[in-house]
Amino acid sequence: MATVSTRSTAVVTGALAACGGLVAGYSALAVAELTAAAVRPEAGPVTAVGGAVIDRTPGAVKDWAIRTFGTDDKLVLQLGILALLALFALATGALAARHRRTACAGVALFGAVGAQAALSRPDSVGVTDAVPSLCGGLAGAGVLYALTTLLARPGPPAAPAPEDQGAPRTPARAQRESGGKATLRRWGSGLVRRDPVTGRLPRRAFVLAAAGTAAVASGLGHLARRVNATTVAEATASREAVRLPPPDSPAPALPRGVDLRLPELTPYTTGTEDFYRVDTALRVPYLDAGRWRLRLHGEGVRSPLVLDFQDLLRRPLVERDITMTCVSNEVGGPYVGSARWLGVRLKELLEEAGVRPTSRGGRADQLVARSVDGMTIGTPVETVMDGRDALLAVGMNGRPLPFDHGFPVRMLVPGLYGYVSACKWIEELELTTFDAFDAYWVKRDWAAEAPVKTQSRIDTPRPFARPPAGRVTVAGVAWAQHKGIARVEVRVDDGPWQRARLAPEGPVDTWRQWSWSWRAAPGQHTLHVRATDRTGRTQTPKRTRTVPDGASGHHSVVVTVT
Repeated sequence: MATVSTRSTAVVTGALAACGGLVAGYSALAVAELTAAAVRPEAGPVTAVGGAVIDRTPGAVKDWAIRTFGTDDKLVLQLGILALLALFALATGALAARHRRTACAGVALFGAVGAQAALSRPDSVGVTDAVPSLCGGLAGAGVLYALTTLLARPGPPAAPAPEDQGAPRTPARAQRESGGKATLRRWGSGLVRRDPVTGRLPRRAFVLAAAGTAAVASGLGHLARRVNATTVAEATASREAVRLPPPDSPAPALPRGVDLRLPELTPYTTGTEDFYRVDTALRVPYLDAGRWRLRLHGEGVRSPLVLDFQDLLRRPLVERDITMTCVSNEVGGPYVGSARWLGVRLKELLEEAGVRPTSRGGRADQLVARSVDGMTIGTPVETVMDGRDALLAVGMNGRPLPFDHGFPVRMLVPGLYGYVSACKWIEELELTTFDAFDAYWVKRDWAAEAPVKTQSRIDTPRPFARPPAGRVTVAGVAWAQHKGIARVEVRVDDGPWQRARLAPEGPVDTWRQWSWSWRAAPGQHTLHVRATDRTGRTQTPKRTRTVPDGASGHHSVVVTVT
């Protein structure tokens, strides 16, 4: 009986200690997030560790995450980090039942890991970024030590039995008072004493202390969210106050019929709320337009510039329809969209600063854009200045940029994948060379220069659709930004390529819709599509993955005609 009781005591104590570890971890996060709200929200441990994970993730894994989770990839990463933190907290709590000081030191060390992650981020502003994780680690260690100490505190002395009143204490009496069980058991650095009357552990004080601590931590977390909400509210107010001037160069009128308006066919203009978002920011930066500044400097810059938001709005603004594509877009993928953008021509800004392309004797061949979140994106100067509508954009579909898409200012260059052209939340432009500097994704084995590959996609019928036999409309989109689409062809199974009908052509930097009427026979069939751009290049049938410079191959869908 004594052995069974001892084992039961050990199990209960370990379980309570593990719960104490979970409360300690929760408290650590609450303290860290509140500290980060005061220091810098991006320095919070979950954001910092998550960002460090993204920084060290191979391109293939990144693409797998985007394919698997889509735009929820960041949420999945954050939930995964929280789950690992919870497991670590449970484990250290259980360890604290036997080795309290070692477990507490582990919690503090984990805070140091978070601090190192914050300092390693490209957007780190210095040692202050380490403060939230360090504060959280120390708070968590203190809570764990205090809670597990309660489990080691001796219980109250037993009241003497009536027959022992006034009698001398004998071994037999001591045995009765302990209920026939050993009163003390060594447990790590403390002692666990059963209540000699009930035979239970002194868990009430522990439970009350743990519940109280969790309540306080919840209050701190709520306060952190309130502080962050204030920052978001100020940034939102600054966006709502923006009044975009009419463009000096409006977008050309779109030809009639440029949007075929077929069921399930992607609209010609993508709604802002439907536009894809692919970036590395776990926490979307909420910037106040009134405090925003852009610095332009570097090799070959005769007149460095520092501009604020109103400076940009006072410059000649151009409005253009431009289709953007993410390099992570698989063949047939969704990470492509077209919007109407408003902004300042980058070429004119660079020329004002005295920059010349290398073809005209310029010293810099790379324009490095830096974001407030630390992202660096390198773009060929020659491409930016070759006459295309490379923009510092301030508006999207007639409104100021949404925060998700880079408010107050972002960069975009038609004809290039986003990772070499589309810096969001931009704050700096530096002229340099490709030999002297590798941008964020180039360091991770992506190509330094990445023009968009000619691609096409079948939107309808959907994969595994079951259309009825007879006439079936096959339709989709094709894109070759800054080259234009000349022809789209469709093939059924291994049959001949059939020319599709193209919608009227819009601006050369946008995609083009197409359709084809198919006399469908019953059975299972595979539909293929390919496009030819205006340079005469037809899509290759060879399938490649997105790394290092974008996917290639023919998109296909399998359908069963009934």
